[in-house]
Amino acid sequence: MKVAFYTLGCKVNSYETEVNTEIFKNSGYEIVPFSEDADVYVINTCSVTNTSDQKSRKIIREATKKGNNPIVVVMGCYSQVKNMEAASIPGVSIVIGSNEKSKLVDLVEEFKKTGKQIVRIDDLKRIAFESMKLSKFENHTRAFVKIQDGCNNYCTYCIIPYTRGNVRSKPFNEVIDEITELAKNGYKEVVLTGIHTGHYGLDLKSKDFSDLLSELEKISGLERIRISSVEIVELNDKFMDTLKKSKKIVNHIHIPLQSGSDTILKAMNRRYIMSDFYKKIDQIRSIRPNIAITTDVIVGFPGETEELFNETVESIKKIGFAELHVFPFSPREGTPAASMSNQIDGNIKKERVKELIGLGKELQYKYYTSLIGIEEELLTEEYRDGYLYGHLSNYGYARLKSDKKLTNHIFKVKLNKYENDCYDVEIIKK
Repeated sequence: MKVAFYTLGCKVNSYETEVNTEIFKNSGYEIVPFSEDADVYVINTCSVTNTSDQKSRKIIREATKKGNNPIVVVMGCYSQVKNMEAASIPGVSIVIGSNEKSKLVDLVEEFKKTGKQIVRIDDLKRIAFESMKLSKFENHTRAFVKIQDGCNNYCTYCIIPYTRGNVRSKPFNEVIDEITELAKNGYKEVVLTGIHTGHYGLDLKSKDFSDLLSELEKISGLERIRISSVEIVELNDKFMDTLKKSKKIVNHIHIPLQSGSDTILKAMNRRYIMSDFYKKIDQIRSIRPNIAITTDVIVGFPGETEELFNETVESIKKIGFAELHVFPFSPREGTPAASMSNQIDGNIKKERVKELIGLGKELQYKYYTSLIGIEEELLTEEYRDGYLYGHLSNYGYARLKSDKKLTNHIFKVKLNKYENDCYDVEIIKK
């Protein structure tokens, strides 16, 4: 039988789909592109915004109209919070939420026998971490590894605690074993992913995120450790000491800011103030002067006056991020912020997004050009038109002139030129 996957949303979803790809393949299924006819279609949904819900429904309906009466599986965040809505879409066979994703093959086999729709939605406050394991990450040089799930923060704009449940961590030894096997299979870089990655171990008591990073340092063959995202409140002194000692944590860290105004941060329930953020950034840069610090920013949050928006602009300039990911506030049904007064006009949000995107481009150019002439490490990921392309340790994109297809190699390179969001680099001769 043939199975096709469609993944919406975050790196955690990508990891979970990849796990299922491996499980289905090992169970005798043929994996085909989503655009082709298949016997089973699996849609791993997202629900971070109302638009995400709409796109999830659109893809589900597309799947139900494909082929010859296929089995359509809907899983993930959208189906966790809107399971009955998902189940009511004609042609949907199986609906699960954010748990039991590793049991899809069994559920598909059950449906094939009974022909009866299956809907299973668990109470995410009452479950443990669902163990999953990957031995390879198809068509990728870097491997994502999910180490944590859930969030306890309840930011006022965010639905994720409801779609993903409370913080729960993958058992320490299981993480080590999985990444050890990935390293043996040739993966030189792993990206640690989670809903709240830095809260890894909060439920384990004996081990925390820094302990995990220190243990990963010992894995033979693993050369780069990248953290998908970490909150500023999770960067304690123990983490800073780990960062200082590490030879494998890359020269890039993504820390969501969301707003540069204390007033808006409080309304968002972000649990830090800008003076704390500045101190942590200074501490990181005292350890890694050239580190790329990237961030997420939400503009147009309810009550964000022009003055408060300008506070965010000035905060971003002061910090000097390497890159900005800018999002207009989108009222998410089911969150406190959706019903707050002082909602911001859509045109004002568009203008503010445009301004921050422009600022982001300026800061990006300033950061990357400031490094021209220095040495960096390039992991080659693809070969085309006489060049090897890949990401540097600081996540800058680079190309290396080559007549050989030497992908999945790490080279010491010199940064020569930066234009069109890409470095030209040359190998440093030893």
